[in-house]
Amino acid sequence: MGFGSYDESEQQTQEVDVSDDEDGVSVHQSDHDGEVTFEVDASTDDLIDKLQDIQDEDAS
Repeated sequence: MGFGSYDESEQQTQEVDVSDDEDGVSVHQSDHDGEVTFEVDASTDDLIDKLQDIQDEDAS
């Protein structure tokens, strides 16, 4: 079959060996039970002003 052609025989059930876990990735490999904190040097008023500036730029 050429590029871009469709052949239903290619869509038949394909067998895949998934019994080898050595190449797999554990979904719990990078679990993190810690805490995340942020320190912001700007005041709430400064952040609100910056947000307003961004919204004004988007509206233009």
